[in-house]
Amino acid sequence: MSPDEDRPRGPWSERAAAFGVWYLRIVTFVNLLSAVWVSFGNDIRRHNIEEFFTPYLLTAGFASGAFSLFLSVTLRRRKRAAWILNLALSGLLLLLFGFALAAAPEFRGHAQNWVSLALTLVFFVALVVGRREFYAKGDRANPKLAAVTAAGGLLAASLLAALLVTVTNTAQDASAGSVASSTVCERWRYGVMRLVSLTADDHAFPGIDTPNWVNVAINVLSTALLVAVLWAAFRSVRSTDPITEDDEERLRALLARHGDRDSLGYFALRRDKSVLFSPSGKAAVTYRVVGGVSLASGDPLGDPEAWPGAIEVWLAEARAHGWAPAVMGASEEGGTIYARHGLDALELGDEAIVDAEEFTLGGRAMRTVRQAYNRVQRAGYTVRIRRHEDIPAPELDRLLRLADDWRDGETERGFSMALGRLGDPGDGRCVMLECADEKGVPRALLSFVPWGAKGLSLDLMRRDRDSENGLMEFMVLEMIQRAKEVEITQISLNFAMFRSVFERGSRLGAGPVLRLWRSLLSFFSRWWQIESLYRANAKYRPIWEPRYMLFEKSTDLLRIGIAAARAEGFLEAPGLPKWLNRKHLENMR
Repeated sequence: MSPDEDRPRGPWSERAAAFGVWYLRIVTFVNLLSAVWVSFGNDIRRHNIEEFFTPYLLTAGFASGAFSLFLSVTLRRRKRAAWILNLALSGLLLLLFGFALAAAPEFRGHAQNWVSLALTLVFFVALVVGRREFYAKGDRANPKLAAVTAAGGLLAASLLAALLVTVTNTAQDASAGSVASSTVCERWRYGVMRLVSLTADDHAFPGIDTPNWVNVAINVLSTALLVAVLWAAFRSVRSTDPITEDDEERLRALLARHGDRDSLGYFALRRDKSVLFSPSGKAAVTYRVVGGVSLASGDPLGDPEAWPGAIEVWLAEARAHGWAPAVMGASEEGGTIYARHGLDALELGDEAIVDAEEFTLGGRAMRTVRQAYNRVQRAGYTVRIRRHEDIPAPELDRLLRLADDWRDGETERGFSMALGRLGDPGDGRCVMLECADEKGVPRALLSFVPWGAKGLSLDLMRRDRDSENGLMEFMVLEMIQRAKEVEITQISLNFAMFRSVFERGSRLGAGPVLRLWRSLLSFFSRWWQIESLYRANAKYRPIWEPRYMLFEKSTDLLRIGIAAARAEGFLEAPGLPKWLNRKHLENMR
């Protein structure tokens, strides 16, 4: 942390930083408006030629609008690199303005120039006053990546531009009445000129005449290259160090003492997460950085009295790198503590928890479930329940192969309520359910992770697609009824997103907004199984425990939603085609 970060930031610093951000937002609006409103854009351009000049970045057009928009977003995220770039550019422009006003009397005769100078000066001063607000660090590799992107992108874009010019050149030789000749070097230079200038002079290239759409296409290439270079220069640190063996040992010690507080606690041991401990070491927050979002899940681990210390360390880390902090699946107790640190809460849904000691299949309300259970049982299916540590290694290997064969798709889904591994030696206290048909052929398996000393949380569900319908429900009921075999009293099942909407929206007297919301969720359930998960859990008549999403700014909700979907495996970031993936190539060898 720099000395500026150590000093307290006062209200003037915050206001100055906010002014800088809003200045760029207004400039972005004007630039984009001028691109759509042609006459307005022409007026701005007339005020930016000859003896006139406009304020910092106010130049009109989509390209300038995209550039100012990018700078406003990065400045709002408190990127130090964005502050340095804006300070340097606005300072250089101030020097040019000052030199022009001092050296040329015609510049001093226009009030517009003095207004432009004043606005640019105020923006520059605002950046200087608010310098302590811009503390977010970028990746150390950013300068190198930006340089490589600029050099490689310029070469590729210029060659593509030269190709377009070659294919579409229609310049005529006036004396011969045929297409004028031009060298490859001339066409390449013309493409480079169009890349670096929107108002290039064509008179230096008499042998080249291209359609207007080609020039526009080359300008679009230039804008895309600029965006790519800016992204490379300002991208956030993509990740931090994953959990080490020492970290995992400390986390397991916290779970041993306080693991019964949160049913999602064991999922903090995912090895694609990072961890930050409180100063006392009695609590920790585990998280993963996805798309510039620091995504934690569940409650902090450890002593609740030490949770604030761990949360403060995590928030400080997120702000230092410009990440948006967010929590998925916090309980009411954990969400309350997070909210005290400036995060807002949004109820996501409810977790289904079954009390094994109170559960019964008897009664009219359980008639349908009981009939389905008896049908599968009569078909000859049997269930075996064991701790992972009690399964011989050859048998466990066989179960792991079956689990891979039965997986639906290539993507391993789950983040907040999934461990992301199966059969690891460190997870010996996990519970495995194996289901076989009447011939003894394995047909399905379930795996539960520990929830303190007397509880389990559902982690993995896999089954043969050709097996009996209702097999998973049969296995869950077997686990509930035979929980005493593994000394268990409570079981956490799946998470039901927006459960209250489905439950209240179907009741008599539900309002039109609630019914509309329920209909919308039912529509999306065709792809994401939102309603089916609720109904699958509701049949066990569980205790519903609400779970919350925590976030700092409502403007970050879209980013957080996309990051959560990527972490859970429902979305994939764009990348190389599967057949070019390194792992795929290694498997082909």
